[in-house]
Amino acid sequence: MDLQWLKDVVCGSDHPSIAHTVFILALVIASGIALSKIKIKGISFGVTWILFTGIAAGHIGVNIDGETLHFIKEFGLILFVFSIGLQVGPGFFSSLKSGGLTLIGLAAMVILIGGITTYLLHIFTGEPLPTMVGVMSGAVTNTPGLGAAQQAYADSELYNPEIADSISLGYAVAYPLGVVGIILSMIAMRYILKIDFKKEDEGLAALSNETALPHRYSVEFTNKMLEGTTIAHAHTLINRQFVVSRVMRTDGEIVMADGTTTLSKGDRLRVICTEDDREAILAFFGRPVEMTADEWGATAMQSTPLVSRRILITREDINGKKFSDLRLRTRYGINITRVNRAGVDLIPYQGMELQMGDKVMVVGPEAAVAAAEKVLGNSLKRLEHPNILPIFVGIALGVLLGSLPLMNIPQPVKLGLAGGPLIVAILLGRFGPHFGLVTYTTMSANLMLREIGLAMFLGAVGIGAGDGFIDAIVDGGYKWIGYGVIITVLPLFIVSLIARLRFKLNYYTMMGLMAGSMTDPPALGFANQTTGNDMPAVSYATVYPVVMFLRVLTAQLLILFA
Repeated sequence: MDLQWLKDVVCGSDHPSIAHTVFILALVIASGIALSKIKIKGISFGVTWILFTGIAAGHIGVNIDGETLHFIKEFGLILFVFSIGLQVGPGFFSSLKSGGLTLIGLAAMVILIGGITTYLLHIFTGEPLPTMVGVMSGAVTNTPGLGAAQQAYADSELYNPEIADSISLGYAVAYPLGVVGIILSMIAMRYILKIDFKKEDEGLAALSNETALPHRYSVEFTNKMLEGTTIAHAHTLINRQFVVSRVMRTDGEIVMADGTTTLSKGDRLRVICTEDDREAILAFFGRPVEMTADEWGATAMQSTPLVSRRILITREDINGKKFSDLRLRTRYGINITRVNRAGVDLIPYQGMELQMGDKVMVVGPEAAVAAAEKVLGNSLKRLEHPNILPIFVGIALGVLLGSLPLMNIPQPVKLGLAGGPLIVAILLGRFGPHFGLVTYTTMSANLMLREIGLAMFLGAVGIGAGDGFIDAIVDGGYKWIGYGVIITVLPLFIVSLIARLRFKLNYYTMMGLMAGSMTDPPALGFANQTTGNDMPAVSYATVYPVVMFLRVLTAQLLILFA
């Protein structure tokens, strides 16, 4: 029996087939995932093992078409960052308000220290600056920076083919330990700062209950200027977001509140607002009073008991609609007190656009709440069906944005095939429903897309770097490994200490900052696996677009000094 077909699939040929490419990639990924289960003293490098198995495969001579390998790498990266953007998009802009600019400033500091370190190493070691820029790009795992450096040097009057080759070799040699160095830096900072995950979880819970999230307060209405006016009129007089869900009259009767409810002196109001707005809103209505949840529940004076229920938005025709369009209060006599979107509680207002997957807290008589439930959907089964259209529309738009030249110094500075799709995904996650797009995906579907993309990216990078990897090290490239480790670790250590000691950053957020400042998906994958929450992904997405731009800019500026 002729087994040539088996040899072609497993070992390849002069012209590797698609079957051989898929077979090798699957084998590399499966081997890496199997090795990721290994833990040493409770620590594992997780999916980063895929990179190592890829390098091993490349070193032993695995033959895969270069163009195909490049496509796998870039498409895997696009899937990874796009799924992250969709997940964090709904809460991204609120994260900018609550410390996002601080994160961006810290990430910019990492880039500045890394650039200065690279230049100083060039001076003290005598290595050509273009070579050191290649080492820096590998040390910070930034492929667009490598491409920008190569283009800038190719147009330089001092162009030298040997030095030009050393740029990519420096990148390949420094990249693996760049990935490992970032992860090791995360682990090292955990022990240096004596991080206790239990305390970090408590701090995260406390943070989520602070200024950005809604709280319930009770206030006695004493403002004579508002006597006899409606709640809707009160909204026009104070530029703050709040909801009055219930009103207790002076005779003890509790009524549902809506925009037409009139206010009388001595009424007690159930107000929902953020901690930041609490003082202003309570002073606006009167004076705060202490009332328990039971006192706001059913009372002897109340003829119709009220119920509260979380209802899931699952009807596509509701996606993108505003509360004012649905007129739920006037039609059903219910009140919506909170909206939970992507794990974040928001204060509802008439102009808020609803999205598929939102959970709304509805308060009112049981029959009215049941009627509102039929309007909004509340069917988990409907959310299980994936929405593919926004994903591929978003990827197409992201590629266009990533290819758009932003600056020319002397080569175009672009966001690249990672930065563009990430930004578009964030915008789609936040504003997609405004244009009728259903951008909701279940957490399991999002994680599946994210992990497949990351695995493809790591496998392709490893296979590509494996060929010639050992030769480059033996021929003097071992020095570049040391330089790369310094460029990776030194900025992260300095900025991490500042972030923790000066800005009191939560360790989970700090892990995302470290991965994002190095534009490193494997490090983010490690952070997500370690923490078990989305905080690293949120901070990663917050800094990534700006960092990608600055990384490309820094690489080109350093080449200009060569």
